[in-house]
Amino acid sequence: MQMAFVVIGGYVVATAPVMARFIDFLARAPRTGRGAVCYVGLVSMLTSLLSWGFSLVFGGLLVKALARRRDLDMDYRAAGAAAYLGLGAVWAMGLSSSAAQLQANPASMPPGLLEITGVLPFSQTIFLWQSIVLTAVLIAVSLLVAWLTAPSGAAARQAGEFVEIGEDRAATLPPRQRPGEWLEYSPLLTVLLSLLAFGWLFSEFASKPAVSAIANLNTYNFLFLSLGLLLHWRPRSFLDAVAKAVPSTTGVLIQFPLYGGIALMLTKAADSDGQTLAHRLSSLFVHVASTETFTLVMGAYSAVLGFFVPSGGGKWIIEAPYVMQAANELRVHLGWAVQVYNAAEALPNLINPFWMLPLLGVLGLKARDIVGFTFLQLLVHIPLVLGLLWLLGLTLAYQPPVMP
Repeated sequence: MQMAFVVIGGYVVATAPVMARFIDFLARAPRTGRGAVCYVGLVSMLTSLLSWGFSLVFGGLLVKALARRRDLDMDYRAAGAAAYLGLGAVWAMGLSSSAAQLQANPASMPPGLLEITGVLPFSQTIFLWQSIVLTAVLIAVSLLVAWLTAPSGAAARQAGEFVEIGEDRAATLPPRQRPGEWLEYSPLLTVLLSLLAFGWLFSEFASKPAVSAIANLNTYNFLFLSLGLLLHWRPRSFLDAVAKAVPSTTGVLIQFPLYGGIALMLTKAADSDGQTLAHRLSSLFVHVASTETFTLVMGAYSAVLGFFVPSGGGKWIIEAPYVMQAANELRVHLGWAVQVYNAAEALPNLINPFWMLPLLGVLGLKARDIVGFTFLQLLVHIPLVLGLLWLLGLTLAYQPPVMP
């Protein structure tokens, strides 16, 4: 198997022939079927902290590599569900969190939202010690549930019952037909662009703290774009892969401009009393919650809304104006309010088939094959996440918005 990955802005957009031996090396580690399921879950959750899209495809390819081993009684369905744990459990607590990225970049926020929240660097969101503790507990509990629910022995259903598992072959480029195509098929342009790109990235990370550098959305996207081009080696391979991948993200790409328009209406449209819709909604939150119970109310609200709007985090633009206004009025730590959203908004992903599609495509499974396992995870995660959000939130004090 020869695969590598390109992730742009949190979305897997291409595969290329580079990482075969690495995945095969990882697939040698487990010794038992249940151990393999937990191993996949751990890899999935750790890689999701870098990028949720990367996690989905990488986890799926790891499952396929493990499925080719004849010495493992690994249940293919349970392993597929474990590969989905990254998106269902902890992805929003990592670098690809849409809400954390947005709040750390004032240029990316609607002006009305910036006035309410100020700038919240990663040190106030995903790198809070409370956030790290929450993430670690979620990983440990998710692995325990995966271990306890994974069938073993004669009860385990092998990959051959669902899909033919063979060696994955990297797509080959069609032969060059015109002299003018030489540059597209040559790595020369890739080398030159990579030298410029990584030279700039080195300068960027050397001139400022790594946390600040990676928090910049442009730098984050540019890093993965440059890696994608380098891993493909030939420009034509990279361009073809991106062209094939864009249709799969069309629905997501269309959502975000609509969210921006809704955010503008929430923060700028006012009634005769001068009150914006965001202020009216925040008043409702203040009415039904207190400083101590805000995390529970907001967490439950975000989780329920996530069942109906599977945005992968983009709907933060809609929710932020009024929930953060309420956090200000109730004097709740603003960075923790972002993390409450992140942790709770991920819960519906465990049973939402929308985000399973890339993984299911890699594995050749249907949503019904894995949703039973992920539903059990959801039953455990709901009280665990809401309880930890409330408990850890009590250790944080309110800090007023900091303007750029």
